[in-house]
Order: sequence, then C-alpha cells, then structure tokens
Amino acid sequence: MGASLGSGCQNSPVVVGQSQMVDAAEEPPGRPPGSALLPILESSCSSSAENGCRSESVSPIVVNLDAPLAEPVARARKSAPARRKGRTTVVESPAAHKVASYVMPGAMLAPPAADEAPGATPILRIDSPHNAPPADPERDAAPASQTHPADPPFYIVTPSRRPQNPRSRAFRKRFFPEATDKEWNDWRWQSRHRIKNLEQMERMLSLTLEERTALIEGGQMLPVGITPYYMSLLDAENAEQPLRRTVVPSSKEFLRSRGEADDPLGEDGHSPVPGLVHRYPDRVLLLALDFCSTYCRYCTRSRVVGHGELMANEKRLELAFDYLRKTPQVRDVLISGGDPLSLSEDKLDWILGKLRAIPHIEFIRIGTKMPAVLPQRITPQLTRVLRKYHPLWMSIHFLHPDECTPEAARACARLADAGIPLGAQTVLLKGVNDSVPVMKELIQKLLLMRVRPYYLYQCDPISGSAHFRTSIEKGLEIIGGLRGHTTGYGVPTYVVDAPGGGGKIPLQPNYYVGRDGDDIVLRNFEGKTYRYPDPVEA
Repeated sequence: MGASLGSGCQNSPVVVGQSQMVDAAEEPPGRPPGSALLPILESSCSSSAENGCRSESVSPIVVNLDAPLAEPVARARKSAPARRKGRTTVVESPAAHKVASYVMPGAMLAPPAADEAPGATPILRIDSPHNAPPADPERDAAPASQTHPADPPFYIVTPSRRPQNPRSRAFRKRFFPEATDKEWNDWRWQSRHRIKNLEQMERMLSLTLEERTALIEGGQMLPVGITPYYMSLLDAENAEQPLRRTVVPSSKEFLRSRGEADDPLGEDGHSPVPGLVHRYPDRVLLLALDFCSTYCRYCTRSRVVGHGELMANEKRLELAFDYLRKTPQVRDVLISGGDPLSLSEDKLDWILGKLRAIPHIEFIRIGTKMPAVLPQRITPQLTRVLRKYHPLWMSIHFLHPDECTPEAARACARLADAGIPLGAQTVLLKGVNDSVPVMKELIQKLLLMRVRPYYLYQCDPISGSAHFRTSIEKGLEIIGGLRGHTTGYGVPTYVVDAPGGGGKIPLQPNYYVGRDGDDIVLRNFEGKTYRYPDPVEA
C-alpha cells in the first residue's frame, strides 16, 4: 500500500484530510462540480507526466502515531487544500483513537480496506480549514512502516469515493455477485432485495433452533425484513451478536410477560384521526406509513408496522392535516411510522409542504433509522428536498457501535451538510448495548459523525420483549458511567415512556443527596459529596 500511494511521484508527501468528493451528477445546487462536502485537504502533485506521476496516485503525509502527536498535528494543519478528482485511497490509522481530540468534527470511522496490505505504514489524515497556508515542500519523509494491531479501536478515514466497509464488500461478493456498484448503492435495489424468509436466512446465517422456529411459526408477528447492507453487518455464526439479535426473530417473542401489551404506550387512545397521535399539548406524532426497510424485533409499534394498515395515501393524510389546521396549539410535528424516509422524494416533498403551509406549525422532526440500516437512501436528491423545509430536525435510531460504518458516516455527513441537526435515539437492550463501554463507544462515534446522543430509552414493555428489557438500575448505572467520564454532549437523557400514555419520564442517578441546614448536599460523578450554600429563607 505504501508503494501505491507515492508510486512514481517525486514530490514530498502532503496531507490528505477530511474528504468526501461527489460525482458531478450528485452535486447539491450551487456547489461547484468536484468540490468537497466537508473541508478537505487533498494531495497536490506538481510532477509532470514524464516523472511518472499518475493522476490517481495519492501522496499523504505520514505521521508516526507512536511519537508525540502535537507537533505532527500542528504541521499537518498548515497544509494547503488542493482539489483534485480521482481516487483517494482509504488508509488505516491504527492509533487514531489517540488523536480523536485533534480531529475536526465530522471525521469518518471505518475499518481498513479489504485489499490493504498488512504492514503498511500507518498514516493520519487530518482536517484543515480552506485557505490554509501552503504545505512545506521540504518536510521530512515518513517513518518506517509497522504492523497493524489485530483489532484497532478506531479508524479515521477520508474517502473521496463512495465508502464501503470490508464486511459489506465480502458479503456482497458472496451472496450478490451479480450486483453492480450502482445497484448495491441504490436504495431502491436494497429495498427490493430485502431478506424476508427462512430460505434466504438459511443461505446467509447458521440459524439456531429458536431463530428457525420463529421464522416458521411467526404468523402475525412483526414481519421480517433486513436490507442486504444491514445483513452484511451480522455475524453469520454467532446468534448472540448484538445486531443479529435485534433483527432476526426468536421464539422468545412468543412469550408474554406480566405488564406487557401490544400498545403499551396507549397511542391508539390518543389518536384523533388514523395515524396521528396527540399525547402532548403542543406536539403530535404523524405516522406517515407502516413500512420499514429493516424491522427491529423490539419495535414499539409492532402491532401495526409492516402489516399494510397505514398507507401513505393522500386521503388518510389529508385527515391528519385537516385536524392540524383546526388545532392551533400544535406547533411541533414528529413524522415517523414505519420509516418516513422509505417514501419517495415526491411524497416527502408533498407531506412536508402540507405541514409548512399550516401557519402555527413551527417545528418539524423526522424519525428514521435509514442512516443505520440503509444509508444509501441519503442521496443528494433527498437532501435537496429536506433542506427546503427548515427548520427541520432529524432523530436517528442508532443502537450499537457496529452501525457506525463508513456508509453511515457518509449518510450523516450529507444530512448535516444540508443543515439538518441530528440527534440519536437509542433503545437500551439486554445483551446488545447494556454496558458502559459499549454505550460510551457508541456515543463517541456518533459525535464524530456529527450526531448528538439525545434519548436513551428504556425498552417499552411490548408483547414478547422480556428478553430485551434490562432493569431500570442498569440504565441508571450506564448514565452514571457516562456523566463526568465523557463529554457532556455525549450523555443522552435516560427516559421511561410511561405505560398507558403517561409520556416520557426522565431518570437520573441520585446526584442530589438532600438538605443539611443552609446547605444542599450533592454527589458528583466520582461519588464524592459536596456542599452548595442555599440558605433557607425565613
């Protein structure tokens, strides 16, 4: 790999920074062809053709990641941005976790390329603002190469081509060898080729008895549906892999425990018209449709999702819009489902336009899992529609660090670059993300993808969900393990959606100990107590 980067080029290495080049056909309006979606530093090469410098070669600065980092990072950020077309090789950074604090927001995370040679020189690619001073051509050469560690914790990459993680690449080669790049990266192709039955599952996974039984005897349960992309992230042999547990059915779903219900949040009782839930005074939930590209086995709306009962037809939705026009206290609409981003751009445009035409609707949100399960859906065409209706916010359902792939990072970057604030909603699930290390890794990766952790939900007591639900104490333990141990932006609000329609109730570890005379006694993240003066008024 090291040879290919500088093959035939006599220039000194220069920085390659955060880069996400797009084809001219995909350019957002007003953006010059070939420009970057994020601030970039591409390699600049002034070698002539006679010197053997090929246009597609890339010559990055190589930073010794085992040396003190401040100096190489400072030097790297002085390099000049120079746009160039052609392929930017995705390169592994084995110790990138050491330098996360030096990298600008939006750094993408990815495993190394499948074709990358072991022992290649580790490099660090660093963001830099546009109009930076030119690079120093006399810069020293790179250190010698070293062997990659077996399982580095983070990789920061800067692909100008469409990214694809090695696991997806291998899966596609094995199970969809006929699929072209264009097809695999087409969200409609992905949706058409979802894995939905026992025969397909058996080809791709070593099924357990519990999984096979659920697939055979599922009946009217929540349907099965997994995009090829998301299936590529599953472990074919390990049924306990976190992502696999959340989308492959189990016979445990047949068991009904005390307190469970098909509609535990009482949404149907707060629905004035079909597909609209009005529980809070100034905001409503609009269920645009009941289709998801990938069905989560712990879904709160499994009673309706995937059964074709809620279609995105204009007659039904006009009833909801008419109710909103007559209810002026509503200022906030959350569009959910199903997954509203499963709709076409035209249908989304129509729905958003209808809502924006209602004067008292100020705030519109979209709830989706597409960046995690079908990131190919986040296209320039989609973002062109969404950005017309600002202020528009998006809540993305991320569950586990394994979902933070290069594809997901690219999708989130496109949304963020379209001016859409992104928040993550995560459900706490037993055996999936119910530990402080896993949750910390997830939220730290999300922040690098410009997604702020918003809610951590206690799993709702839907029918057949006991094997997913943790104790409340476990959720409080995780929040306590995050607060003070990572950036405050990364600590979500832990909530229980009260059964019966009580709404979200936030829970926090007990930092307030009590009053002692004119002092309030408080406990910090280390468990130490402190006094805050708060005299009692006479």
